[in-house]
Amino acid sequence: MAAALAPRPSFQSRRAFREELSAFAEFGSPSLKMDTQAETSSGQAVTVPTFVNEFWTSAQRAASSLHELSYRACFKPQLPRFFIERLTRPGDRVYDPFMGRGTTPIEAALLGRVPVGCDVNPLSLRLVRPRVSPPTLEHIEARLVQIDLSRSGEVWEDLLAFYHPQTLREITALKEYLLRRIAEGTFDAVDDWIGMVALNRLTGHSPGFFSVYTLPPNLATSVRRQIKINEQRGQVPPVRDVRKILLKKSRQLLGDCDASVRSILSSVAPGAQWVTSLCSSTPAIASESVRLVVTSPPFLNIVQYAEDNWLRCWFMGVDAKKVEITMATKVKTWQEAMRPVFQELARVLEPGGVVAFEVGEVGKGEIKLEQAVIPCGLDAGLRADLVMINAQEFTKTANCWGVDNNSKGTNSNRIVVFSKT
Repeated sequence: MAAALAPRPSFQSRRAFREELSAFAEFGSPSLKMDTQAETSSGQAVTVPTFVNEFWTSAQRAASSLHELSYRACFKPQLPRFFIERLTRPGDRVYDPFMGRGTTPIEAALLGRVPVGCDVNPLSLRLVRPRVSPPTLEHIEARLVQIDLSRSGEVWEDLLAFYHPQTLREITALKEYLLRRIAEGTFDAVDDWIGMVALNRLTGHSPGFFSVYTLPPNLATSVRRQIKINEQRGQVPPVRDVRKILLKKSRQLLGDCDASVRSILSSVAPGAQWVTSLCSSTPAIASESVRLVVTSPPFLNIVQYAEDNWLRCWFMGVDAKKVEITMATKVKTWQEAMRPVFQELARVLEPGGVVAFEVGEVGKGEIKLEQAVIPCGLDAGLRADLVMINAQEFTKTANCWGVDNNSKGTNSNRIVVFSKT
């Protein structure tokens, strides 16, 4: 007889979650307890219990190989896993409205939860969707043999700063093949996977990428700057074996995809939902359909999307200048951007559901986004249950707001946990 499913989280289990955080000492140190002081939009004082500890660590376990895609400002898979394992059960829907490279939805799928993801960046969908329904290495290899990489139209000669002429022709042929398959309606899961890997291999700083030595794969420098890099290093773009590189990276990503993993993924993939839009308006996601939200929004910085992603957008056939990335340099502006996001999260969240909202660390701990985000959640009708500060190292004598855990600065996650009554 199959074991009975654990009951859904309730107010009592959320209280138990707080008690677990209070008593947590898995990595040797008890939690440091404090209060976070904030204000509502009307100026009323709010006190939220806060716990500081090393709740997860990179040494805990090696993350699945499916996560091994570079992306700017992404958190460790252990973060969403901590909440997914404790606050959901298999089959529940787990949502990330700022999904980025897809750490939360991929981890949710690996744990048998149904992933839901949203991002205004079309690159995000192309990086996430294929890894929830991964093809076999044999199918990838067979498709790569079938694609005619000698068939390309006019190449963009500026890109010769990055690529050998032969390599550029093959990349252009692959781009045209994928866009043609999309236009024809024949684009399938194998194409999706190959496109994802190609996006990740466009530029980098090792022979494992299509390009000559350049910036890491989550950024793309300008043509002018690449010409200078080439001159400074005395380098010329070498011939790269496009098929070999795609296959090698595919083999790495699929390293942990054994039969049991594929079985779990195939059980949740049909229900997965992906939205490419601003997450403040997601009518495609049903009201009260999400059990848990684990996310990390853009922080107080200016992301030069068009500059960072111009090459990836070129490969996808997307106009980078039309992507409405959220940018805010002041706390008040950031709060104004987050308020409609929380209104939408409150709509899609089930009664009793939870939001784990990671705001990282800004300004070396001097800017307290955890304080700033609390009124945003309260205005949406959510309850601010607690704040977690996951610090790799800390001492009881440390300034609790700064959590001085590293000689070069702090290294912590700051998560505000909300719930819907």
